[in-house]
Amino acid sequence: MHIPLLRIVPDDTKFDFMRFRRISFPISAALSIVAMLLFFFNGLNFGVDFVGGTLIEIQSKTGPANLSSMRATVSALGLGDVQLQQFGAPTDVLIRVPQQPGGEGAQQEAVSKVRGALGGDVEYRRVEVVGPRVSTELLAYGTIGLMMAILCILVYLWFRFEWQFALGAMIANVHDLVLTIGFMSLTQIDFDLTSIAALLTILGYSLNDTVVIYDRIREMLKRYKKMPMADLLNISVNSTLSRSIITHVTVTLALLALFFFGGHAIHSFTATMIFGVVLVGTYTSIFIAAPILIYLGVGTTRLEAGDKPGDIPQRFQGKSAPARH
Repeated sequence: MHIPLLRIVPDDTKFDFMRFRRISFPISAALSIVAMLLFFFNGLNFGVDFVGGTLIEIQSKTGPANLSSMRATVSALGLGDVQLQQFGAPTDVLIRVPQQPGGEGAQQEAVSKVRGALGGDVEYRRVEVVGPRVSTELLAYGTIGLMMAILCILVYLWFRFEWQFALGAMIANVHDLVLTIGFMSLTQIDFDLTSIAALLTILGYSLNDTVVIYDRIREMLKRYKKMPMADLLNISVNSTLSRSIITHVTVTLALLALFFFGGHAIHSFTATMIFGVVLVGTYTSIFIAAPILIYLGVGTTRLEAGDKPGDIPQRFQGKSAPARH
């Protein structure tokens, strides 16, 4: 019994992706500028991990939480700008107590005050206390880890491919990070250690997709030595399109399940991943990482021997064949 294969994308796609590079580059540049402006003027909503303080997650035992009453009760304690927000179920409330002068002892005392003020009508599901020294170290180490990851990616690609490929992948990865940070600034979701993990994961997924396309491009460069670069890039992207889309659809389904059913603790992680991997990563690999090789001069030193000028694989011939550069 023959079971037909599920094909999300046909094997014989002939999309002219390189034609859109004159549109995708200006759009990406504009979005990157907007993202940087958001970062500098709107900032990030740093979580307790990076600014210090106390995070208290509670659940009301008597029905939906009365935020206004809780806010008035906690504000009367004199602990500074205490923030309360509802998340998940109507009974769930997240309380953020700012860093208290006096070190960790003062933070613990602040938790005790909150517990005493709210009484026994709530259940304490999570309490996290982070001191100022720890939060500063976490922010510094997180930033260093992110920069080291980018540097290692550059070195790896430099040895595996030509320097143009390494530079192209770096530009694509930085593009992903800039847009993702702009998204986090715009939405003001928590930026904490899980956000650093999300950014590193986005780097990994984007790099993996880019390397698959680059590997096919390198293979095509050896096979077709006189084919115009735009044609060659179109063939390479089309030949890996099915694999890329299937991978991202699978990741998307997993992330959506985590986003809707994973709880508040990983909400910022999954939201960042959905934006960075699904919305940005796929677009970047096809419309930024591949066409930028044309401007970086990849293929200009190919040998004059090889295939005939303009020779294109059979399935790309005809009216819908990729346009020449």
